[in-house]
Amino acid sequence: MAGLLPGRAAAARRRLLLVPPPAPAPAAAPARGGSWALPAGLVRRGGLVGGRWVEAAGAFPVRDPASGAELCRVTDCGAAEAREAVRAAHRAGAAWGRLPAKERSRLLRRWYELVVENREELARIITAENGKPLKEAQGEILYSASFLEWFAEEARRVYGDVIPASAKDRRILVLKQPVGVAAIITPWNFPSAMITRKVGAALAAGCTVVVKPAEDTPLSALALGELANQAGIPAGVYNVVPCSREQTPVVGEVLCTDPLVAKISFTGSTATGKILLKHAAGTVKRVSMELGGHAPFIVFDSANVEHAVAGALASKYRNSGQTCVCTNRFLVQKGIHDQFVEKFAEAIERELHVGSGFDAKTTQGPLINEKAVEKVERHINDAVSQGASVVTGGKRHSLGKNFFEPTLLSNVTTKMLCTQEETFGPLAPVIKFETEAEAIAIANAANVGLAGYFYSQDPAQIWRVAEQLEVGMVGVNEGIISAVESPFGGVKESGLGREGSKYGIDEYLEIKYVCFGGL
Repeated sequence: MAGLLPGRAAAARRRLLLVPPPAPAPAAAPARGGSWALPAGLVRRGGLVGGRWVEAAGAFPVRDPASGAELCRVTDCGAAEAREAVRAAHRAGAAWGRLPAKERSRLLRRWYELVVENREELARIITAENGKPLKEAQGEILYSASFLEWFAEEARRVYGDVIPASAKDRRILVLKQPVGVAAIITPWNFPSAMITRKVGAALAAGCTVVVKPAEDTPLSALALGELANQAGIPAGVYNVVPCSREQTPVVGEVLCTDPLVAKISFTGSTATGKILLKHAAGTVKRVSMELGGHAPFIVFDSANVEHAVAGALASKYRNSGQTCVCTNRFLVQKGIHDQFVEKFAEAIERELHVGSGFDAKTTQGPLINEKAVEKVERHINDAVSQGASVVTGGKRHSLGKNFFEPTLLSNVTTKMLCTQEETFGPLAPVIKFETEAEAIAIANAANVGLAGYFYSQDPAQIWRVAEQLEVGMVGVNEGIISAVESPFGGVKESGLGREGSKYGIDEYLEIKYVCFGGL
C-alpha cells in the first residue's frame, strides 16, 4: 500500500493506529512447535471475579492460529462462575456508581496509562492468540487504549437537565444514572479494542461489567484485567469469565437472563445476536449490538483510480479481511472497471505478504481457524463455478492450513455467495455496473448495513450517494473510517446502538425524571 501512495497510505494507517510505536520491540523467542513464546508478565490463566483470580473445574486450550500449537490452557468458566461474576459486579455497583465522576475518570486514566506502558507485551499477546501482524496488533493496543482515555474524559461530561415547568410550584429535573451491571460479550478479531470500547463507556457511566471474551482469544481480556487491578479499579467492577466453545451457550444464557444484569453489549454475528436478543427479552434488558456487515465499496467513473486502489487495499485486507467493516463487495463502474482491476491486482501482489504475525514483513497473517478458511474456499468455488475469474490468489497458502492467499475475483455477479454473505476473509469480488442507480440498488439489497465506502470526485454525486447508502457509517474517498471520536454502529440487521464518540456513554445511562413540587 505504501508503494502506491506513500503519504495517503501512511495517513490511513495512522488514523486507525496501525503504525507501531517508534521504538521497535525485541523479537519474541520461538517456542516449541514453531509457535511463539507468550510474554509472561501479563498472561493470566484464571477467571477474574470480584478482584480475585479464580479457577473452574476444567480448562481449555488457547492455540496459535499460525501453527495450531497450544499456547496455554485457560480456566473454563461455566454457569456457576458466570453467576458469581454477576453477583460480584452487582455488589460492587452501588459504590462504583456513587463514586464521583472525577474519581472514576482518574482510575480510567490510570488504566489507559498502564495499557500504553505495556503496549508491546499486550500486542504480542494479540499476535500470539489472534495471528494478526505485530504492527497491526501494536496499532490495536493504542486504539484500545484510546477508548479508556476518551471515556475517562467523558465520565465528567454526563449532564442532566432542568426543564421549565408549566406549574409555578414545580421544578422538572432530569438525571442520568448508570443502568447497572453490564454483560460484555466480545469477538476474537479485535480482542482488546472491542473490550475497551464497551467497558470504557460502561465504567465511565458508573456501571460494573462482566466480560465474556471469545474462546479463541481470552488472553487479551485477562491481561486487561490484570492492568485494571494494577490501576486500582475496585474489586468487582471489571470481571472476566473465559470459557470454551462448549461452555459458551450456557455462560451466554446466564449473562442474558440473570435478573441482576441490566444491560447487554455484544459484538459478533447477526445470527448469535438474534439468539441473545431472545434471551434478553425475558427480563427486558437494555441491549446494544454491533453485528454482521456486508460492506459495499463503490468506485465511480469520476474517481481517482490510484486513490481508490489504495483505499480498497486498506479496507479489504486489514487483519486478513477479518473485520466487520471490511469491504465485502466491490462495485466498479464500467468506464474504469478494467483499469481498477488491473491496478488492484498489481497492488495486491506487490504490497501484501503472507506469513507469521511475528515476521516484520508480514501484512497478512493466518485466518483464525480452518472453518474460516473453508468459508473463503466455498465462496471462491461457488463464484468460479458460476463464471467468475480468479485474477490473483484463489487458494490456500503453502505456509499452513489457516493461511490463504489474498484473492481478487472479476466477472462477479450478484447471484454468487460472495456477494450475498459476509466472507470474513481475504477475498475481493468485483462487480461491474453501469449507472449510479444500479450501484445503489446492489449496495442496499443486503439485510445488513454496517459500513459502506465509495470513491467519486463529483460533489453532487457524493451527497446523493452518502445519503442514499443504507449503512450506519460511510467512507467517502476513504477506506479506513474507525476513530474513537466517531459513532460506530449499523442499521438494519447490523445492530442496535452506537459505540465510541460522545454518544457511546448514553448506552449505559438511564434517564430519570424528577418532579419537585410544593414550592
